[in-house]
Amino acid sequence: MDLESARALWEPEPGWLNTASYGLPTTPAYDAVLAAQRDWRVGRTSWEPWGEVGEHARALFADLVGADASDISIGAAVSGMLAPVGASLTPGTRVVVPDIEFTSNVFPWMVHEARGVEVVCVPFAKLAEAVDERTDVVAYSLVQSADGTLAADAEIVAAARAHGALVVVDATQAVGWLPVDATRYDVMAVGGYKWLMNPRGTGYTYYAPGVRDRFVPVAAGWYAGEDVHASYYGPPLRLATDARRFDTSPAWFAWVGAAPALEVVRDIGIEQIHAHNVALANRFLTALGRPEGDSAIVTVDVPGADEALRAAGVKAAVRAGRVRASFHLYTTTDDVDLAVNALLAQGG
Repeated sequence: MDLESARALWEPEPGWLNTASYGLPTTPAYDAVLAAQRDWRVGRTSWEPWGEVGEHARALFADLVGADASDISIGAAVSGMLAPVGASLTPGTRVVVPDIEFTSNVFPWMVHEARGVEVVCVPFAKLAEAVDERTDVVAYSLVQSADGTLAADAEIVAAARAHGALVVVDATQAVGWLPVDATRYDVMAVGGYKWLMNPRGTGYTYYAPGVRDRFVPVAAGWYAGEDVHASYYGPPLRLATDARRFDTSPAWFAWVGAAPALEVVRDIGIEQIHAHNVALANRFLTALGRPEGDSAIVTVDVPGADEALRAAGVKAAVRAGRVRASFHLYTTTDDVDLAVNALLAQGG
């Protein structure tokens, strides 16, 4: 699918530059959610089809990140999907994280400090060199939420492998526009509602087969069973043997909208999405006299920028004191120029 024909699948208002906060739904995804809710309202169907479409989303996500569907767990939020890893850390474990990291990949470790888990914060640019023989886990985002900076991923993973440390990645701000191979990591969690344009309440986690037996599925319920329809009542414990043992019961309507969105990402292709998004981000940067970058998320420091953008009808965000703009499939050059003109008029 080419980008021009794909653009008809969205109906954004002009100036949406905030996918790093949440992505906009495709028409097929939006219509699927509305149809399911209409069925819910009158009791037209049973719930099973809503759950089955979540299995399709699992398979689509697995294919997108180069993994097997049996290695993917579905959940609702990154912090909850990392909780089994954090709960399984033993006293004395040393976890190294960036000092400015979204807390969904910080708090799951810090809540265990009282029982002897040590969390060490270092500058993002120094993360690879901070991984040493004392490090048991290194946890970081592939793309930083605050400013769009890409991790020095190859160096961090190499350092972790050299010292036997687990690699736990939050790829929420990456998967959907940046090519990602999940199998490079021990654990990779992704919130689906940003660049994958799923409804909020969807999330995916890759648990590497060689390490996932170390983790306790602390939120296990019926949906973590080997056969979910035979796991409704009572003992014995009969968890799935693969990554589905970490599944949590899906929020049905969120998952109804997930698969149609992922199909669009698949049909367009990550390489084409990446080129489109980064080109628009660089158009924005160069028009403001900044150097080009390699991210679909950028920040600029312009006094009064937030107010100027709002007045122009541009929706962006403020993170760490700077305006953050993010560019995705439905973003056009007109959206970019609208924001640029507002900032230039402000003295940007």
